[in-house]
Amino acid sequence: MITPGTALRSAVEYALPQLLRITSATASHATAPDKWCPKEIIGHLLDSANNNLARFVRLQSTDHLLFEPYAQEEWVSAQAYADADWSELVELWARYNRHIVRVMDLVPDEPRFRPRKEHCPLGSTYAPLPADDIPTLDWLMRDYVGHLKHHLRQIDAGLVV
Repeated sequence: MITPGTALRSAVEYALPQLLRITSATASHATAPDKWCPKEIIGHLLDSANNNLARFVRLQSTDHLLFEPYAQEEWVSAQAYADADWSELVELWARYNRHIVRVMDLVPDEPRFRPRKEHCPLGSTYAPLPADDIPTLDWLMRDYVGHLKHHLRQIDAGLVV
């Protein structure tokens, strides 16, 4: 089975050159007034990386998967991603996720696969739960990769294999 780190590394390395070919003007254009433009999507993925890296580290030493949610719309707005330099956003996104790959690969099996009966409400998920429907840190990492791919597809379906 492919590890979350391997899946994330592949997704980033596949998408990176294609993202860098998108012009800043295209990356600044939202498909609808209530949708994020590609710059804001990558910004949201940076926010997700920031929040999830902390989770992946902290949750290794707990018996639960409880963590604070964050206000996604407010984070994207407060950081004005739509006005940011496209290539800098993309490079930061790639570098941050490469670091997350490193962290994922370092998580020992015991905390990675420990069932976490006490967990946050799962809401929308992007990875299938284990057979017993009890999430693990490994599941949370896989869900992170699925979430990243979901948002890359919003920019362009060709960004994900």
